[in-house]
Amino acid sequence: MRITALAIPLACLMLLAGCANTAGDAAGESSAVVFAMDTEMQLKAYGKNADEAINAAKAEINRLDKLFRRGDSDSEIYKINKNGSYKVSEDTAKLTRCACEIGDMTNGVFDITIAPIMDMWGFYTKEFRVPAKTEIDFALGRVDHRNVTVSDDTVTVSNGSELDLGGIAKGYLSSRIMEIYTEYGISSGIVSLGGNVQALGTKPDGSNWNIAIMDPIDSVAYIGSVRIKDKAVITSGGYQRFFERDGKRYHHIIDPSTGYPADSGLSSVTIISEDGALADGLSTSLYIMGLDKSTKFWYDNGGFDAIFVTDEGEIYITEGLDGVFESRKNYEVIK
Repeated sequence: MRITALAIPLACLMLLAGCANTAGDAAGESSAVVFAMDTEMQLKAYGKNADEAINAAKAEINRLDKLFRRGDSDSEIYKINKNGSYKVSEDTAKLTRCACEIGDMTNGVFDITIAPIMDMWGFYTKEFRVPAKTEIDFALGRVDHRNVTVSDDTVTVSNGSELDLGGIAKGYLSSRIMEIYTEYGISSGIVSLGGNVQALGTKPDGSNWNIAIMDPIDSVAYIGSVRIKDKAVITSGGYQRFFERDGKRYHHIIDPSTGYPADSGLSSVTIISEDGALADGLSTSLYIMGLDKSTKFWYDNGGFDAIFVTDEGEIYITEGLDGVFESRKNYEVIK
């Protein structure tokens, strides 16, 4: 691995709300804020059909939220878990198949059957606790993405496993919104779904979108920004959801090999890819893997770029971001 040290001044750091310059835009602009999948979602589109595109995107958000919400008795995920097998919509089948493929790619580091462990720690109920190791070991017997099969339009879970698509659903949704924008003739648009951002084309003025990357160590600061077009930028980190007991912090990204919060030496991982679902799944997976294993995974698989922030605040970026990532901080390029 050859690593080159660089430091580039941060010339322009923009949040989603300030990404686009609409001055003189006669084609039309529309935006909306929606709360779904337990997060606030911001949508913006430019073009003569912008209002229609935003309305269609809002409808799709609500539709997919109802399909994928694990705790809703009307959702397809709930019915799969309750019945063990269920005939589902094209979206649920497609996303479940995609999630299983990422599970295979990562040798089980990404696992959509982690639900029993998440429940045990209280990350769904918000009744947080530190479970006993014997409890965790028992629950781990139900965690294995290979217990999930998709046959045509039927999803089946076996061996007591439960399906949860929360680790990948927002990435899938952001890509679906890009498809909707395109269907309505939109060539410039963006969505922010919590820590997930995905952009269609460029800003109306032709320049690339500039997406800020949060500093996982300082919640009111940013490590830098990345310029993109037609890409998703998705970040996972232990700083996002956590609780503390006896002076120790426990975050929500569980390592399926141990049943405990991942302790990989990384504070955050940001994935940049054209595929929102892939970026969502890999951001979690590489966070669990740690820097060395993630670097090897990137070498072996490609198809994405990444920004890694270590627990010590060191920043590493893959070489595809060289020249499009900007930061006032020192960082190193992995080549």
